[in-house]
Amino acid sequence: MFLDRIIAVVIPAHNEERLVGKVIETMPDYVDQIVVVDDLSEDNTAEVVKKIANANDKVLFIGHKVNQGVGAAIATGYKWARDNEIDVTVIMGGDFQMDPADLPAILEPVCKDECDYSKGNRLFRGESWGMIPKHRYIGNSFLSLLTKIASGYWHIADSQSGYTAISLQALKGINLDTIYPRYGVPNDLLIKLNISNFRVRDISIKPVYNVGEVSGIKIKKVIFTIPWILYKGFWRRMTEKYIIRDFHPLLFFYMMGLTLTPAGLLFGVYLLITRISGSNIAATSALFASFLFISGLQSLFFAMWFDMDYNKDLK
Repeated sequence: MFLDRIIAVVIPAHNEERLVGKVIETMPDYVDQIVVVDDLSEDNTAEVVKKIANANDKVLFIGHKVNQGVGAAIATGYKWARDNEIDVTVIMGGDFQMDPADLPAILEPVCKDECDYSKGNRLFRGESWGMIPKHRYIGNSFLSLLTKIASGYWHIADSQSGYTAISLQALKGINLDTIYPRYGVPNDLLIKLNISNFRVRDISIKPVYNVGEVSGIKIKKVIFTIPWILYKGFWRRMTEKYIIRDFHPLLFFYMMGLTLTPAGLLFGVYLLITRISGSNIAATSALFASFLFISGLQSLFFAMWFDMDYNKDLK
């Protein structure tokens, strides 16, 4: 136990025969249950975990019969923790990229009921730029910005971090059957938590790379998939949170901004092309294009400010 709370660590694993044993062996003693969810690995991950489980009562092996994705493996572990009334459930990858020394910092705010969901943030530290591959750092930062807008958690960053802890109350408060089954799960989960008004906090953690991990993330896939998840999640959050559960005018500001800004931009580009081609344009047309664009930006900024203010207590 940690701070009088029952702790379970869920380890989603797919083809992690080299490092999953190290993850289990270095697990702190205060962890009460280690749940390894094998997502139909093609290597000897299942055999490695089963062998450890035979000698360690804390280790539980759950195997998927069909490969479903990391999000589905996390959902399986969450359901087990919810059904077994685990106070706080942590997600740690099977690739040993999550330092167990950071676990107390991840656990403490949830155990003390200071938040409902805590997540690691590798971008807080100055050495992160030198340790994280540049394309991943830049991509993560871009997705973090989009996730702020989509999720309503404007104070969080490193949206793709999977090192998290969640309370039993939060597990019972979200629909685990609809969690996105693959690599967009951290983004999807943040949106779900915000809709239900759960508190989220970032915790500074150490980036861990070059320990023998093999990334299964295909950039060409997630670069389109995750923004689409965020787009759909954003409008779902707007609808459920600001129309169904509680009306707020920020929705109208977002709609105005997303209509007027591109309209003004496209009209301005059209006028520029017309002018370059040698035709004259009326001054009123240029003013109208500027008015549309500036009004749209102002509406977007007002909507974001309203969203920040509405969610300021969810820290």
